[in-house]
Amino acid sequence: MKKILISALVVAGLTFTGAASAKKLKFQMSSKAGDWAHTYMGEKAKILSDLTDGKLQIEGLPTKSVVPHRETIDAVANGILDGDFNAIAYFAGRDPAFAIMGDLIAGYDTPKQYQEYCMHGGGKEMLQKIYDSVLPGKILVLGCGPYGKEALVSKVPINGVADLKGVKIRSPEGLAADVFRRAGASPSSIPFSEVYTSLEKGIVDAADASVYINNHASGFHKIAKYPLYPGIHSMANLQTIINKKVFNKLSKQHQTALTVWTYMTWTAKLRDAGLDGRAQVAKDKAAGDLTIIDWPVSERAKFRQIAVEAWNSAASKSPLAKEALESNLSYMKKIGLL
Repeated sequence: MKKILISALVVAGLTFTGAASAKKLKFQMSSKAGDWAHTYMGEKAKILSDLTDGKLQIEGLPTKSVVPHRETIDAVANGILDGDFNAIAYFAGRDPAFAIMGDLIAGYDTPKQYQEYCMHGGGKEMLQKIYDSVLPGKILVLGCGPYGKEALVSKVPINGVADLKGVKIRSPEGLAADVFRRAGASPSSIPFSEVYTSLEKGIVDAADASVYINNHASGFHKIAKYPLYPGIHSMANLQTIINKKVFNKLSKQHQTALTVWTYMTWTAKLRDAGLDGRAQVAKDKAAGDLTIIDWPVSERAKFRQIAVEAWNSAASKSPLAKEALESNLSYMKKIGLL
């Protein structure tokens, strides 16, 4: 039975079993065990097993369980991992193009727009071009996109751009950190798995973490009482990548099943994260323990202008970064955002 790899999945260490001869695949995610996203993808992985009569199985691995979160692409390229489901922005140090593709801060109005760009508007192809340059012939991009607009969590009220001044904030490196820095905050790069402890100990005051429902599942609401919802800034673009040799060894049927499953899962996750998030927001508002902040349009416009300056700065740092920004802007023009 041939070895396969798939992306987005599973609760830590959970193995999806099917046919007795099926091989288990190593797949590292950006989330940790118990996260909403981790559990959700574990449930969806069962569909792939059903599509292939149990012949494609996945061993879900939480963040940093095999390699550090910034080293997964090398692990995939070298066969240590079969693939990953990780935040693209983590690899901004490899080329600024990853920062552009990882999160065009304050760019798209909705995560649906961003996901459609990535899956149908040229984003996946742009990301593949970056990998073909950085790790030629090693990695195949199956999909990418956000599954929601991230709801900044904070221990202090942040009612507008001015309130960001001096705030110690967890942020992915690269473009996101630059935007927050330009807005007056003090960003630091901390893995998602360490956000709770960093907030609890006062290492940071706020965190560019995840979507509202995932933040709640991680317990951030217990210590960060001023979440921003809907989010103002970030829609982390996550990737589904696979070792190219592993993919090429699959049967045509299994390649198709994996590709279709990837598209289906992205769409379903975006829908369900939104529904579950809105339901949780309603519960939290009714409980009255949190102060949920929604920035006015005028403040969002100020923040977007700061972000545009950061986009152009990042794009000037490499030819691939410039091309990545042009790819995003071209799609934004097509749908009327620019």
